[in-house]
Amino acid sequence: MLPFQGPFPKPSLRAHPSDLVPLKQSVTLRCQGPPVVDLYRLEKLTSKEYENQNFLFIPTMKTSNAGRYRCSYQNGSHWSPASDQLELIATGVYHKPSLSAHPGSVVPPGRDVTLQCQTQYGFDQFVLYKEGDTGSNKKPERWYRDNTELYKNLESWYRADFPIITVTPAHSGIYRCYSFSSSSPYQWSAPSDPLVLVVTGFSHQRYARENLVRICLGAMIIIFLLGLLAEDWHSRKKRLAHRIRAAQRPLPPLPRA
Repeated sequence: MLPFQGPFPKPSLRAHPSDLVPLKQSVTLRCQGPPVVDLYRLEKLTSKEYENQNFLFIPTMKTSNAGRYRCSYQNGSHWSPASDQLELIATGVYHKPSLSAHPGSVVPPGRDVTLQCQTQYGFDQFVLYKEGDTGSNKKPERWYRDNTELYKNLESWYRADFPIITVTPAHSGIYRCYSFSSSSPYQWSAPSDPLVLVVTGFSHQRYARENLVRICLGAMIIIFLLGLLAEDWHSRKKRLAHRIRAAQRPLPPLPRA
C-alpha cells in the first residue's frame, strides 16, 4: 500500500523500446515525474516487489518479469498519485498464430474485410495489432477478442475474426496478431507474420491531390521570389541611372580669385 497521497500530479510510466517484449530481450521501465523529486517508487503489482528509483532495467526478459507495474514519487512527507498501470507483456512464449484477410488483403474503399487470426492451440484470447507511426506519442492500435467470439473448425484450429466494416485509407497498414490464455494474460505467443492491408482507389487520388497542392505552392513561391528579384533589379536600375545622370552633369565653375 502506498502512503498518504498529496496534491501532486501523477507521474507517467513507460517501457522502452516497447511494452511488448520478446523473451530474452531487454527492456527499461522509466517513471517520469516533475523536475525535483525526493524519492521514486516503482512497483510490480502482481508480486508486491518495488524499487526506490525511477527506472527498472530488465536485461533478459522472462515470463516472471511480465505483469502490471506502476510508479509514484515522494516530496517531503507526501506521495503523488500512482501512475497509470503499465502492462508489460512477454511475447514469444508460444508458437506464432497465422493472420489472413478475407476476402483478400487488397480491398476497394467502402467494402468490408475480416482479418482472421488462428492457431492450433486452445487459446481463448486473441489480439490484433496495427503498427502506428514512429512518433513517441503514437502507440500501435490493438483490438481484443475473447472466447465469446472464437471459432473452432474441423481441423482443430482456433480462430478469432476481426471484422473491419466500410474500409477507408486509414485502415491501410501492417497488421499482426497474437494469441494467449486468459489464465496467463501477460504471456503471449510470438507475433504472426505481418499482413499488409491495402485499400485501393483512394491512395493514388490522394497522392495526386497532394502533389498538385505541392506543385501549386511551389509555383506560388517561385512567382513570389521572381517578383522580389524583379523589384530588386528595378530598384538597382533606378539607382544606377540616377548615378549616371549625376556623373554627366557639368561641374560648376571654379570661384575666381
